[in-house]
Amino acid sequence: MELSKNEVILEEKRLEDTVNLIRSKISVLGQELYERDDKVLEFKKFMWDNRSDMDPAELKTMMSDNDLEIRMMMNKGEYLQKLFKIQNNPYFGSIVFKSDDGIDEVYIGITHVTDDDNKYYVHDWRSPICNLFYDYEVGKANYLAPMGRIYGEITRKRQYTIKDAKLLHVFDNNINIDDELLQEVLASESSDKMKNIVNTIQAEQNKVIRNTDDKNLIVQGIAGSGKTSVALHRIAFLLYKIDNLKSNNVLIFSPNKVFSEYISNVLPELGEDNTMQTTINDFLDMEIKEFKKVETFTDFIERSYSEKNDFDFIKYKQSDKVYLDIDKYIDNITNKLKFIDDLFTRDYSYTIDELNYMLKDRYSKFPISERIKFMADKISENNFNGSLGKSKKIMKELYDRLNIKLNLLDTYIDFFISEYSDIRRDISYIKNNKNIINYDDACLYVYMKCKLFGYNYNTYIKEIVIDEAQDYSLGQIKLISKIFKNASYTILGDVNQTINPYYKYDSLEDLCNILPSSKYIELTKTYRSTEEIIEYSNRVLGLKHVSAIRRNEKMPVIEREEDNLLEELTIDIDKSMNSGKSLAIITKNMDECNMIYELLKSKGISKIDGNSKKFNRNFIVTPVYMAKGLEFDSVIIYTDKNNRYNIDEKYLYYVAITRAQHRLVVYNQK
Repeated sequence: MELSKNEVILEEKRLEDTVNLIRSKISVLGQELYERDDKVLEFKKFMWDNRSDMDPAELKTMMSDNDLEIRMMMNKGEYLQKLFKIQNNPYFGSIVFKSDDGIDEVYIGITHVTDDDNKYYVHDWRSPICNLFYDYEVGKANYLAPMGRIYGEITRKRQYTIKDAKLLHVFDNNINIDDELLQEVLASESSDKMKNIVNTIQAEQNKVIRNTDDKNLIVQGIAGSGKTSVALHRIAFLLYKIDNLKSNNVLIFSPNKVFSEYISNVLPELGEDNTMQTTINDFLDMEIKEFKKVETFTDFIERSYSEKNDFDFIKYKQSDKVYLDIDKYIDNITNKLKFIDDLFTRDYSYTIDELNYMLKDRYSKFPISERIKFMADKISENNFNGSLGKSKKIMKELYDRLNIKLNLLDTYIDFFISEYSDIRRDISYIKNNKNIINYDDACLYVYMKCKLFGYNYNTYIKEIVIDEAQDYSLGQIKLISKIFKNASYTILGDVNQTINPYYKYDSLEDLCNILPSSKYIELTKTYRSTEEIIEYSNRVLGLKHVSAIRRNEKMPVIEREEDNLLEELTIDIDKSMNSGKSLAIITKNMDECNMIYELLKSKGISKIDGNSKKFNRNFIVTPVYMAKGLEFDSVIIYTDKNNRYNIDEKYLYYVAITRAQHRLVVYNQK
């Protein structure tokens, strides 16, 4: 609802006052930091010049005071950076909330702004009272404040479009989902980077973002429901909410490096530093020393769809059962393991029985390598006046006296010809290529290593986000959760976007069985694609999803049978470029991607493959498994006439379709 002229004038004055206050604070803070920087340098010089004349207690006190001063400077410097970001766009919404405590007029932005009297001009969107903006329409409402739940009534809800410190658009908004600002955002063209959605967070998304009651969240969200955006905004919220949580305590598992680059702007836009990021194959690569690198998930998928593979064997290696079989196999090795010789030197002497007692009883609850280490430490400590200096030498002597040689690679190979493997294969060939280990072997290899030699626990990471979780098996999630044993998890995915032909969840709720204190949440609304595109994608999987958000654009999905490919593609490319900024041609595999690239490279097309780290989304070609998580104004799906998607590849096809926002053209596929 549009405002009256007088109300607009008042809002313009409010914006002007807020901008002036922010710029004044920037000036004051900048000068203060400049002066304090000089004081710190002066203090360091003083400390250096007088260090010999100070007693230790005085020195410790002065250093502690200096550390406190530096921390205060850093905090003020971080806030100064946030003020710089918002000075021309300080807020995006406001509410008037009436309660027993009075009437609060709350303006909502990326970070808080107060005057010298501690009066709030802008509230941080993550503060408790701002929850009202996302969860309620005008009317009765409540929120949880530090002192308890506050009940009252929202009497006004308003949204703003501000650019260069000028008020372009303001309107009262009495609803939350299908509102004007959201429609404006959805209608805008996509860009090379994911944008923050802080001004259009919907109620179902907000429940994920602000959840601090549950240690772990498992989120099933349909294509276009904003899963990744929600995850990033949740990180920003947790950084605000949890004391001593820093960006470098957070780790995101992304599907590939292109996707990591795509999301790299969101947290900085929200005033936070980017977190640590990895992919599953990079994570596994850190744990594997016997091979130079691990095959990427995208290369594994390419191999799975383009080559003739031992399907049943790879499916077994990707299964949940194989981990149980490895457990039994390692338990058998552990039970058979024993010392077959005394440990006798000039400095110490232990009989076979004494060594086996320590191995089988005293340290039996630990993995083998930890048992041997504890034994070596104890022997060194007992025989060298409490010193552990001889532990490494003793460990080698202990390993030499075991009846089984614990070589990880040989142990892994032997498992698949043992009675414990459901499907037996000779995989000794993997010894011949130490440059790379296949993706389907890598996780099992690391799991076996951890069972034998113990987990390399990481206690520094406190929050983990796993995106595209449908592409991770239960075994992989379990391995990650064991290594990052103290972390809380936000795991997001969509079982209908599974591209791994060997593994599929019935429901991501299955993950609750391996992550205790988990809550399962579903995001059921799609914000990406038009109604026509959603209806088309529904037919592929027999779904009933609806595009309740985007208004009907009356742009039907176009199906073509290839005749003159270059001529037809040129026409579709020109039309797509006229209807939006970004266009992706999505192929079924890398061979088709390379063919399209060669055909169109004179027209400025760029290619995304497994080696890509960045991309210009204006005009690209990519295989479908590299497009996961990305979105484009227009999509052309291309498959060769002799390589149409079949029934077993319907999820792959569904992923390709749901990358499109406004326009979709399909070649050689009904």
